[in-house]
Amino acid sequence: MSMSNATESDTLDFLLKGVDPTWRDDVSGYLALVTGASVDEANPMANECTYTGYSRVIQTKATAWSGTGATRTNANLVQWGKRTDAGATQTATHAVWVDTASGAVGMAVIIPLDDDMPISLNIRPQAEASTLVVNAE
Repeated sequence: MSMSNATESDTLDFLLKGVDPTWRDDVSGYLALVTGASVDEANPMANECTYTGYSRVIQTKATAWSGTGATRTNANLVQWGKRTDAGATQTATHAVWVDTASGAVGMAVIIPLDDDMPISLNIRPQAEASTLVVNAE
């Protein structure tokens, strides 16, 4: 698992200084899809998918993830919007857990996908339960 630079800083302040990050009390988080071989931790949403029909998927924090110890996985099937335009294929390589429905994010956990998701006309990208894996390292 990797985090955006801002999330790393917030997490260290939380763990070492007892300072709550602004996003901690939110009951919801959002799963986004991004393209590219690697994700820039300074700007993790730079390559977010943009196809017609795409949006980040809202999840309730208390029920979105399952697991114990140092590993969490998505508890349920996650489906992003169906692509309705015929533009160039966008290939999602990472999911990103963020704190906002759109635009800039204050918190981002970057989750590599086991298999890339090519998204073209009439494709609805999805992640089966337990396929988004977050490991604390």
